[in-house]
Amino acid sequence: MSDMNLAQWQYRQAQLTLPTQAFIDGSYRDAVHGATFECINPANGQLLANVAACDAADAELAVKAARAAFNDRRWAGQSPKERKLVLQRFAELMRLHRVELALLESLDMGKPISDAMGYDAPAAANCIAWNGEAIDKLYDEVAPVEEGALALVTREPLGVVAAIVPWNFPLVMACWKLGPALATGNSVILKPSEKSPLTALRIAGIAKEAGIPDGVFNVLPGFGHTVGEALAMHMDVDCITFTGSTRVGKHLVECSGKSNLKRAFMECGGKSPNIILADAPDLDAAAKSAAAAIFYNQGEVCTAASRLLVQNSIKSDFIERLLVHAREWVAADPQDPATRIGAMVDGIQMEQVLRYIEIGKQEGARLLLGGERTREESGGFYIAPTIFDEVTPQMRLFREEIFGPVLAITGFDTLEEAIALGNDTDYGLAAAIWTADLNKAIKGSRALRAGTVFVNNWDGGDMTMPFGGFKQSGNGRDKSLHALEKYTELKSTWIQLES
Repeated sequence: MSDMNLAQWQYRQAQLTLPTQAFIDGSYRDAVHGATFECINPANGQLLANVAACDAADAELAVKAARAAFNDRRWAGQSPKERKLVLQRFAELMRLHRVELALLESLDMGKPISDAMGYDAPAAANCIAWNGEAIDKLYDEVAPVEEGALALVTREPLGVVAAIVPWNFPLVMACWKLGPALATGNSVILKPSEKSPLTALRIAGIAKEAGIPDGVFNVLPGFGHTVGEALAMHMDVDCITFTGSTRVGKHLVECSGKSNLKRAFMECGGKSPNIILADAPDLDAAAKSAAAAIFYNQGEVCTAASRLLVQNSIKSDFIERLLVHAREWVAADPQDPATRIGAMVDGIQMEQVLRYIEIGKQEGARLLLGGERTREESGGFYIAPTIFDEVTPQMRLFREEIFGPVLAITGFDTLEEAIALGNDTDYGLAAAIWTADLNKAIKGSRALRAGTVFVNNWDGGDMTMPFGGFKQSGNGRDKSLHALEKYTELKSTWIQLES
């Protein structure tokens, strides 16, 4: 399937039945008030479907169903072995439907089909399987207490979890929340972005087919200010987990405080530094990686290496190498398997990125590559990969998350200066340092204030590594066994024994 050509993918698209209804208590249904919103194909600006626009009434139904499912323990009460088998079946069915899921993902948010097929679909299934496998590997504790008592420390599911996920990796981000939340026995209400709801709606049906009981997994498409707000403020939701902008993340934390003090876990923005020292082991490999680290997924990546910090002694040479690799990233039709960079998710995001490009020019940064909209004749939302040099820490290109294929280059002289520049941000999601000197690598990785630090690579890691940020990049962690901690409560039980 992965070697299909453009015509074959277009044929597959023509055969698709797009999911458009909400999924509540085990069945697809229209929004209570019958409202819909337009789901647009970013590649050509054309309508894909009209999708149910849920609001507070739908949230009420979903929360009621999720709470009933939790209270009667139809899922939480199953043995770890039973839940493990269901989640593994869920993952297998996702793999079986990987072509459909990849195509929905590509059509919905404009990413290249090769990326959706090569990463998104398999990574999402792997996440569900990994968390399923972990279920019966987690043990509770017996505390060391006096002989006349037995003291137990156990973990119990939180209850009803509302997960609000972003549009840039809709399927993977959903599964990063779903996997550990379901594994620990919670009921889940998933609110996908209105910009990319299709894969979330599709996997709801797959989950039911796998054996997830009705009410345990619900999906509410719609807007943040309506259904998202309703979930965040609901008094019977026990946890709100979110990936998206820092602005919205802060608001959701406020909603937690204003409502029932529900657990609030936020994974927010980034402005990640990629530090290239003169003694990097392979400058060409570093340059190739630097291009991919900003242009992959059209730059719509929270961990995008949007700030490239290069030691001045090699800066000119490195930029020449970088430009060679950057020119290989050409915006093109996402359905073409040869495409490396697709369309921006919608016209709003495209215009925002173009505004930042104009700001960069006005502030005095030197444009080296790109800087314009491309493929206008397609009707889609494409931006040429863009590189600015001579970016100073005072410029907005250096400080603000753009979420597009725009790279800002800044020079430095010493490692200490590079670390200071790298940490000069409100964010702390990811960072990298390239050096052949082990001492510099350790010193640099310890000093960088980021949840993930890459050494001589960008974006390494797998499901075993926790993902999240420092500072205003959020709290809590996705992935790894640490993610399961977010969705459980600790209970202490002291049993007094007869003397």
